[in-house]
Amino acid sequence: MLIALIARDKPGALQTRLDNRDAHLAYLKESGKVSQAGPLLDDAAQMCGSLVILDVADMAEAQAWVANDPYSKAGLFSSFELIEWKKVI
Repeated sequence: MLIALIARDKPGALQTRLDNRDAHLAYLKESGKVSQAGPLLDDAAQMCGSLVILDVADMAEAQAWVANDPYSKAGLFSSFELIEWKKVI
């Protein structure tokens, strides 16, 4: 099942993102659950959130994945949403 994670960073949290970026990228690669991923950008082209497409068994696995993401553990996100997603192209 594909799940889209759409996460928004807390205002002014770019340094938190940068401080945890290496651990986050390693987690994406090591977990074996990520189909696609990349940062959301604001009007100044600064990272301000994340879009991650997870390939997981169910929503519970997606929730566990988010809970273990270094960005989540660092308190980076002001909000996030997990939505079942269907790939067309």
